Amino acid sequence: MTESHADGRLTLTPGRIATLTLNAPATRNAMTGAMWAALPGLCARIAADDAIRVVIVTGAGGAFSAGADIGEFADVYATAESAAAYNTTVRAGVAALRALPRPVIAQIAGACVGGGVALALACDLRFADPSAFFAIPPARLGIAYSPADTALVLEKIGPARTKDLLFSARRVASDEALAMGLIDRLADAQAVHDYADGLADLSPASIRVAKATVDALTPAPGPAGAAFEGLFSGPDLAEGRAAFLERRKPVF
Repeated sequence: MTESHADGRLTLTPGRIATLTLNAPATRNAMTGAMWAALPGLCARIAADDAIRVVIVTGAGGAFSAGADIGEFADVYATAESAAAYNTTVRAGVAALRALPRPVIAQIAGACVGGGVALALACDLRFADPSAFFAIPPARLGIAYSPADTALVLEKIGPARTKDLLFSARRVASDEALAMGLIDRLADAQAVHDYADGLADLSPASIRVAKATVDALTPAPGPAGAAFEGLFSGPDLAEGRAAFLERRKPVF
């Protein structure tokens, strides 16, 4: 039976191959604060269920995720304290998904943007169909990708390509994403499920140790610095948010 969380914006369908669905298609599955906050509990629920062998993370309605819900920015970035609390909630959600002791596959179609990229990179593998596209747009909004999320990108594609995506905020099609290592293969939904089914037939203990070993050998990011935190109370965020809502080019 499918479980509903965060006012129905996250659903979990348990089973041998569990599916965690971002379920807000009207906003291309933009992540609200409630969705980020629900992720640690959902991951703990999955970790406690020995019947779940593999997890697929996907989005409803033809998109993976358009990233953080910018409609909440006026409230969550109203003060330095609210900004810090929100950023902590986001970090906890991404970290919980990354630490989940199961193989986790991001099944990506359509938009995978900003925080959606962080969610996809927190998964162990990323399979995308040809409709998928990727972008990391904080430079358009006057904010910055967190050190933790930047570390996830850096781990996959290296310093120069990471700087390219962060500096330019440009849109990357699925074939370029594959070539640069941002995703692991092009695959439709059936191919993703076939691969997950193959993993589910193998030793869960072996896979769990393999995941823990690789993650332990991957350097962890340091804490966020003052420059990162300061952006969220600066004038560029106000202009970037206003321009986004007004559908115009920002003037920084």
